[in-house]
Amino acid sequence: MTLILISIFTAVMAIFTLTPICKVEAWYIRGFDFPRVQFSLLISLLLVAQCIFLDLSSPIVWGLILVALSCLGYQLWWIAPYTPLFPVEVERAKRSGGLTKPYDTVSILTANVLTPNKNAKGLVDLIKRHQPDIFVTLESDNWWQSQLDVLELDYPHTMKCPLDNLYGMHVYARFPLSKSQIQFLVEDDVPSMHTLIHTPSGHTINAHFLHPAPPSPTENETSEERDAELLVVAKKVSKTDVPTIVAGDLNDVAWSYSTRLFRKISGLLDPRVGRGMYNTYHASYWFMRWPLDHLFHSHHFRLLKIERLPGFGSDHFALLTQLQLEAEAKPVQNTVSLEEGDEAIAQEKIDQQNVEVSDVASFNNSK
Repeated sequence: MTLILISIFTAVMAIFTLTPICKVEAWYIRGFDFPRVQFSLLISLLLVAQCIFLDLSSPIVWGLILVALSCLGYQLWWIAPYTPLFPVEVERAKRSGGLTKPYDTVSILTANVLTPNKNAKGLVDLIKRHQPDIFVTLESDNWWQSQLDVLELDYPHTMKCPLDNLYGMHVYARFPLSKSQIQFLVEDDVPSMHTLIHTPSGHTINAHFLHPAPPSPTENETSEERDAELLVVAKKVSKTDVPTIVAGDLNDVAWSYSTRLFRKISGLLDPRVGRGMYNTYHASYWFMRWPLDHLFHSHHFRLLKIERLPGFGSDHFALLTQLQLEAEAKPVQNTVSLEEGDEAIAQEKIDQQNVEVSDVASFNNSK
């Protein structure tokens, strides 16, 4: 009976591991991309059970162990870059005399507020405590806008798109913004925000803030819409060689194939690589967390700080990232690289949603 139960559990773990290998975009397939850490822990426990409770002199048992080891290795391959065991992708910022000039830095706080959450004071307190240069909210409606507008004295430059459908967005900035556009690139009720950020030292940063809808039984049946929005923005930023930031709740985990393809196409870097996962969802369940909120940037930046902030009543934690702009920095940092067929796959996903790179806000600094 023990052998049968462990064999069944081994088969289940193998199915969970193999299922997302296929490129099927259905929500019930892509959902297996998310809990790779949890699967890794379960497979590790399975291996312990196999070694303790089964007869290690049996070839069948060693076959089960080999299956479990293969599954564990595959799961770890995806998540290992988001551990300190992996080389960092973004270097630490260089400091002159131990200090960094404030005007060479930009700090961005992103927070999915959860529309029904009414603890606006919790988020406002976090903003006042950490004093980001820019904060971005997702799922913010008119009520949240009224609560956040009290900060406009310190954050006079804004972009506002309050919605009641869980896809409202707001940007509040200390730094001036220009050429700001709110766009609905793929879905008519899912906005994205695009703007130029002007730092006090005279640098200009291209910024794209996104919150595509996820593949789920209550949202989109497939990941097509999400993937198309991510990839059309990726192709847009790949055509620039200026400081660029893409941030938001991407409704995708850092280690998924789709996010990896986004990084390949865009050429942007992930400051979490080699440092940690910074799991921002789900704030209420420690055993079911993964990184849904992201900030990617071009090679022009080095990292000063990245931090997951305490909860404020939402199902997401806020993410705070502080970067130092080194405009003359060369792209010498480690990153994923394009492979044969990646461009064609990305273009096919974009074409599925009838969106074009030219649809994404342009700041007249393309190559």
